[in-house]
Amino acid sequence: MTDGSVDNMRQLGQNGVIQPLLTDLYQITMAYAYWKSGKTKDHAVFDLFFRKNPFQGEFTIFAGLEECLKFLGKFCYSKSDIEYLKTALPPHTEEDFFEFLSTLTAKDVKLYAIAEGSVVFPRVPLMRIEGPLTVVQLLETTLLTLVNYASLMATNAARYRIAAGNLMLFEFGLRRAQGPDGGLSASKYSYIGGFDGTSNVLAGKLFDIPVRGTHAHAYITSFNGFSELKNTILPSKNGGKPRDLLKIALKWKESLLPIFKVISSEANEGELAALVSFAIAFPDGFMALVDTYEVQRSGLLNYCAVALALNDLGYHAIGIRLDSGDLCYLSNIARHYFTEISKKFNIPWFEHQLIMASNDINEETIISLNEQGHKINCFGIGTHLVTCQRQPALGCVYKMVELNHYPRIKLSQEVSKVTMPGNKDAYRLYSESGHALVDLLQRSVEPPPKINEKILCRHPFEESKRAYVKPSKVEKLLELCWADGRILKSLPSLKEIKEKVTSSLRTLRSDIKRNLNPTPYKVAVSDDLYHFIHDQWLKNAPIGELS
Repeated sequence: MTDGSVDNMRQLGQNGVIQPLLTDLYQITMAYAYWKSGKTKDHAVFDLFFRKNPFQGEFTIFAGLEECLKFLGKFCYSKSDIEYLKTALPPHTEEDFFEFLSTLTAKDVKLYAIAEGSVVFPRVPLMRIEGPLTVVQLLETTLLTLVNYASLMATNAARYRIAAGNLMLFEFGLRRAQGPDGGLSASKYSYIGGFDGTSNVLAGKLFDIPVRGTHAHAYITSFNGFSELKNTILPSKNGGKPRDLLKIALKWKESLLPIFKVISSEANEGELAALVSFAIAFPDGFMALVDTYEVQRSGLLNYCAVALALNDLGYHAIGIRLDSGDLCYLSNIARHYFTEISKKFNIPWFEHQLIMASNDINEETIISLNEQGHKINCFGIGTHLVTCQRQPALGCVYKMVELNHYPRIKLSQEVSKVTMPGNKDAYRLYSESGHALVDLLQRSVEPPPKINEKILCRHPFEESKRAYVKPSKVEKLLELCWADGRILKSLPSLKEIKEKVTSSLRTLRSDIKRNLNPTPYKVAVSDDLYHFIHDQWLKNAPIGELS
């Protein structure tokens, strides 16, 4: 990607690959069949939703809405798109169809959506898309690809945030992500989901996400000894006389040997040389990887010697990163030495240095470390976060629920795959404590539920599952975001969406958010919608004949 293409991407606000041809071929073939059937002006309503929460949890974070709205803004087929489609479709495809395609835009589409960053649940439409049948059908695959991974990624990140509590979290997964687009999306949506920053420099530039990084083991192993140091002189921070950092570090190392209970030769000389070199390059941001050789007898000792030398020159080191071994044990050892050195030499800030852990960490690792009593301040998460290894896809679907103001229903032997027909609105009902009680779907022709009025909430398919709810607060979930060919309200920043995730999660009880055996959150339908669904089911289900 060249500088020009990056700047163009920033100007457009969207990756150039997100375009109408980013779709499945069957969307184009259906469009042709609709056109041949004279159905292009039919008015359709589609719901975009998912059927099951990911990661064996009971909540999902909705993300990707901004990208969907931007896509609608530039939805049109270019001349080169049309020329390519002529080669992709059968030779008998009529020329007038391609002329029809070239005129299509999203100006007659309406898109209703839940606010990006909201906690959402199965069967509740994340988006409702209305408009000419051909156009809204052609939007399907692109909208799904923009929502599916984004929501899965944001949900995964939110789960890590819950597990980590107030500890810092950084996304380090670019090298393990599913290609460059997957890497950029992972950085963006992990930040929305609750991470504090990323190692991905391009994501930092494009999305204004804080970037962080230390160094790799290669930097340590690139030094064999002190003779390779070309410069060891560092100016004092407050304008004092420049001093030899290596000499100061070696003096401190001798003072530390009794504390670490090691002999000088056990600490790797090349490692100390590398840390001195790195500290000279980044005296105000000195953070070091300490497990290249041996943490306790070499890495920690060498790090502390250099950190104390920096302190003599007026600088405060930041901390260490652990990338292997028993992270709980090593973090406790590191904190012990930081505290002992702080007290022995009367350097208060020293005991509070950052201890970062990486090493293929997942959600269960963090929970286990919490139970063991670790002393880690920060986690760097890569593979398990960006690849969503516990569940690779969310499974959002895009189903027609109304055509020309008549309901449409899809039936299945699997009840979970039966769709809920008709144009629907969604509401979240809250208790007096401020917690979300239930999400209620009802027909759009019904009046909205009212505060402090008893509402019958029913399971959409099981007749006996029903309950009355008297909400203290009612929140309408689906709001009109796109109409008349434009975005109707200003788009929130990533930081604002991130804050929305935090505030939305606070509305859920802790038992719904817990990692193990969470309590299911209830999604219900109104009594009117319940009977409407079952009437349509009976009208469309074939009647068998016994013989």
